[in-house]
Amino acid sequence: MNKESGIAELRGRYHREICRQILGLRSGTLSNADRSSHTSQSLANGLLEQLGYPLCQDPPRGQTAGKIFTDLTKSYLDDAFSLLDHLVPGKWLFSTSQARLGIAAFDQYEHLEALQEAVEKLPKRLAAALGGDYLVTPDIIVARKPLPDSEINAHIPVLQEQTPLAAFTPLREANTLRSTLHASVSCKWTIRSDRVQNTRTEALNLMRNRKGKTPHIVAVTAEPMPTRLASLGLGTGDIDCIYHMALPELRKATQASKNDDQMEMLQTLTEGRRLRDISDLPFDLAT
Repeated sequence: MNKESGIAELRGRYHREICRQILGLRSGTLSNADRSSHTSQSLANGLLEQLGYPLCQDPPRGQTAGKIFTDLTKSYLDDAFSLLDHLVPGKWLFSTSQARLGIAAFDQYEHLEALQEAVEKLPKRLAAALGGDYLVTPDIIVARKPLPDSEINAHIPVLQEQTPLAAFTPLREANTLRSTLHASVSCKWTIRSDRVQNTRTEALNLMRNRKGKTPHIVAVTAEPMPTRLASLGLGTGDIDCIYHMALPELRKATQASKNDDQMEMLQTLTEGRRLRDISDLPFDLAT
């Protein structure tokens, strides 16, 4: 990535690639719109008009579209976050390829690996009763790798050799080789009420099963209908916030539609601090 690139340029590139690789027409309906909803189609068309990029000629369907959306979002976040490395120094990892044990690969959830091994040794009926929902596999993870003492002591002697102090913090490589899960990002190309509840379930498991800090828990989407965004965004206690791939553009499309219900819900979500733009996410991850 060109270090001279700013957030606006990276965001524009993100939108251009989404339009080139995912967003397109299928039987006259945009691939992020609901064919059975005139409102969804109208808002999706208005959003596209604001973006202004050429469409994908053969838009992918289902999980393929979701996978591409996740990969493009990961690349954008990785590039954008690197612009802030003077604010958040350290060794960071952005990935869509998770280990078999998902979050158990990270420091706060290390104990889940032993739990899973124990469950696998149980009779099938008992193992089924205990379940395995605690092994969350986020779409995108952001992790911070531990640092060697030489790097911690790079400017001043923070730690002395053989010190018994700071013997448990996961920031020290001397204590653990496992990274700390900094953020879990759920990517939803569109939102249907029957498909979003797994995001809430994953969020609750991330909070309930941790031993250590709670990671950022967020969702990213290209859903054009504010009332459907509300199915994931309203309320508190599970995910931190929803990030729309193009919130200012969606706001203009919603205003142009003159749909009072959609405009009111969009205002409720944004003023209620439940919905932000994708450009906000790198900065929020830096907090």
